[in-house]
Amino acid sequence: MRIAQCLMVDCIAAVIYLASANPGITGLAVHEWVSIGVFLVFVVHTAQHYDWVIDTFKKLRQKPPLSSVGNLVLDAATVVVFMVVTVSGIMVSRHILPLLGLVAPGYFFWSPLHSISAKVLLALLVVHVVAHARWLWAHIRAKRH
Repeated sequence: MRIAQCLMVDCIAAVIYLASANPGITGLAVHEWVSIGVFLVFVVHTAQHYDWVIDTFKKLRQKPPLSSVGNLVLDAATVVVFMVVTVSGIMVSRHILPLLGLVAPGYFFWSPLHSISAKVLLALLVVHVVAHARWLWAHIRAKRH
């Protein structure tokens, strides 16, 4: 059941991310609110794989497979870039922050940072899915049989 739950969260994350990734299509207000949903699903996804992260860090003392180290580096980079996208997105918010009575300074710093980091995040997510494609395919096939 754990694998099925992980795959379900991954699918939900993908759909919500795709819904929020292009504010030109959804509109800025929807983009901001749906992005909060992306953040929440990201937290759930990360929590589901917490044991793998701990195991991989423990194995770093030994000589772990290069693929495990590569996945750990990829995942760490994704987390860092995801946080940059999240913080910069909050700082350029035109709907959520004003609703809270807040305005963040530095728009001309945060806006380009948000745009660039969002593109880097998309690239990292594509690499993440490709790197885990064999695992995903194996579990999807096992689910069908």
